[in-house]
Amino acid sequence: MLRSVEQTSATENGTDPRVARLHAAVSRLRRELAGHPAEFPDRAIAEDELAALAAMAASGVPEVSRMRRSLLLIVGSIGSVSALGAALMGVRSAVDLFGEQPGGPR
Repeated sequence: MLRSVEQTSATENGTDPRVARLHAAVSRLRRELAGHPAEFPDRAIAEDELAALAAMAASGVPEVSRMRRSLLLIVGSIGSVSALGAALMGVRSAVDLFGEQPGGPR
């Protein structure tokens, strides 16, 4: 199976591949949101929460409950903007890679 350059370098330098995927997904959504021409009331909330997710990915040790909270706020902020749907699902999938917290809801 072929891997992208990002995936190869992420695993070779010791970075958790889930963190690398989160970083890539957040970066994509941030770029698409920045390029989206429409203004909407909760855009700043989405941008702030994407910045928080990017910081967690950069730290290499994201907190699952905080990631899920950010994801909910982002979905609530931009969920109705269909042009961002694919990128938003990418972030959701990346967050889901981290699984449930121990002792969390099942």
